[in-house]
Order: sequence, then C-alpha cells, then structure tokens
Amino acid sequence: MKRHLISAADLTRDDAVLILDTAEEMARVADRPIKKLPTLRGRTICNLFFEDSTRTRISFEAAEKRLSADVINFAAKGSSVSKGESLKDTAQTLEAMGVDAVVIRHHASGAPYRLATSGWIDAPVINAGDGTHEHPTQALLDAFTMRRRLVGKDAGLGKDLNGRRITIVGDVLHSRVARSNVHLLHTLGAEVTLVAPPTLVPVGVETWPCEISYSLDEVLPKSDAVMMLRVQRERMNAAFFPTEREYSRRYGLDGARMARMPEHAIVMHPGPMVRGMEITAEVADSDRCTVVEQVANGVSIRMAVLYLLLGGSEPAVTTSSTAARTEENK
Repeated sequence: MKRHLISAADLTRDDAVLILDTAEEMARVADRPIKKLPTLRGRTICNLFFEDSTRTRISFEAAEKRLSADVINFAAKGSSVSKGESLKDTAQTLEAMGVDAVVIRHHASGAPYRLATSGWIDAPVINAGDGTHEHPTQALLDAFTMRRRLVGKDAGLGKDLNGRRITIVGDVLHSRVARSNVHLLHTLGAEVTLVAPPTLVPVGVETWPCEISYSLDEVLPKSDAVMMLRVQRERMNAAFFPTEREYSRRYGLDGARMARMPEHAIVMHPGPMVRGMEITAEVADSDRCTVVEQVANGVSIRMAVLYLLLGGSEPAVTTSSTAARTEENK
C-alpha cells in the first residue's frame, strides 16, 4: 500500500483484497469480551473534520480506540478555523504536537491530497471525504459488505467481486461515495452501472469504468446489489429535477421495485437516508437492506486501514488471552 489513502483509484487489486482480508480479522475482535488490540498503543491519531459527520467520525474514533491509539478529535466549529486559520497552519500545529496520522474530512475537493503532498505534516493522511471528490474508506466498507453478503464470510478471504453486477442510483453528480465505489468495484472485478437523471450525471462520466442508464426498472432485474444515494441538496445551487415526488417515482426504491430484484440481491445506502424520497421505509427496514451492517463493517475496515498504514510488522490480531492480559495491565 501507499503511505496515504487519498483515492480509491490509488488501490491495486492486491491492496484492496489485503484491506478486505485484514478487515475480516478485525471483525472478529468485535465478538470478544474485550474489544481491543494493543497494535497502535503509543500512536496518536488526529481526526480533522471540517465538515459535519456522524457515522464516519464515530467509526474512525471507534477503530482508533479499539487499536489502542491516542485520539485527538478536531472539529472546525469552535476551533481557530472559525477565526480564519488556514489548513496549512492547522496542519503545522498538528505536526508540532507529533501526531502519527491524520484522518481528514473537508468540504474542498483535493484538501487531503494537498495535506499529504505539501510537506506541512510528516504523517500518513487518510481521506474521510473531500467535497464531491472521493470517500475511499466508504467504498472499502461497501465492498466488504458486498463480499460478505454475495461471496460469503468464509469464502471471502482472498476473493474479489469478479462478475458481480452493482447498480448505483441517484445523485451521482455530487456523490464522492459513487466516485470511490466506481473505481474500487471496477478494480475488484465488478460490473458497475450508474442510474440517475441526466441532470445528476457528471460531465466526463463516459471516461469512468462503468455503464450509464436512465431507467432503474430496466437495471434492477440483473443487479446483485443496488446502492441508493442521498440527494445532496446542500450542494445544489439549481433545480436538478422537477419535484421530490417525480424524483421518487422514477428513481426511488420501494417494495414493488425491490421485488423485481433477484432473490439474493441486496440494498445498500451510505447514509444518511431520506426515507420516502430515494428509499421507502419498507425497503430500508427489510432484511435485504444492509445499512446497519455497513456501519458495523466501517469500524472493521477503518481498523484494517489504520493497522496497515501504522501497524508495522506486528500481528494484526492477538489471542483473546493476550488481549485480556494487556487490558488488565493498563
């Protein structure tokens, strides 16, 4: 793996499979009485969040603490950023404090790349979502969830998603999740189809490694997984579709549409869900919907990424007795 995780496009197939396999090991920690490993003891990780977040921020913090790292949570609100401090000055402050890794979410596309390549800080940088650009750990947890559901937990080790048909539906234009998923799923051998209104399809999408469709009903019967995206009104400065009702009628997933999917197919959503618009409560609460699993899998994936970037040559998972003794000796 490279030193930083900025884009899903930076991951080779071997990199991606290594992260997914490591996450399987990390997932077993959640079944233990003591859900903690000593792997990153003595390391300091800063969560640098310039945008609001619930799932991603808490997931990273849980992953860091389960690996025994010291955690610094930074939020732009209430910090010197609100007084006009630049990203450079913030980064140099963290460098002076000796942080070992930075997890950054920023409203500006490219901010994590700038932080990683600027020389302002000498630590691995993990992109937790930048503008409308990318969200690589979300794509990894989505792929992890698909592999577990479509390939199987035990059969999953060393496996990819070769030949699986994944459909991503909705506001692709503003979705960093869609961009990262297209890159990663293609790397893992999946066939990806984007479904969206023409106004919510990005310029240049024909160069992406995926197919484009404007009809959800045509694509559903041949999909192994359907990922619904939230309409990101906070990033919109124009009317991209007539009404919410019209959008839901053409691109929303309800029970009738879900019934047209193959029996084994799953429904996914990166969250937060807008029930009644892109997805109905019936679908969101069904056994085929993996939203809660995705949240749980996010902790395992982020543990795996942090371990691979910072863990060195130590074993990823210790025995239960060793972990218990370690916890007792704190």
